[in-house]
Amino acid sequence: MSENNKSVRQPGARENGHLDPLGTNSEIGRKLKQFYDGIVSDTVPDRFADLLSKLEAADSARKKD
Repeated sequence: MSENNKSVRQPGARENGHLDPLGTNSEIGRKLKQFYDGIVSDTVPDRFADLLSKLEAADSARKKD
């Protein structure tokens, strides 16, 4: 196996001198956080934002009745 993927930690590997009790789960968590941070930073398409505004307006009107 090659050493190309050095960023992946082995289960129970030490990070900053501390034993990582979650092992592989910590790496999964880091990757998920990176993925979700990318999604959050994406812009919302105008059409979708317009649909959300219409839905909120319709919901407000329905609650007033």
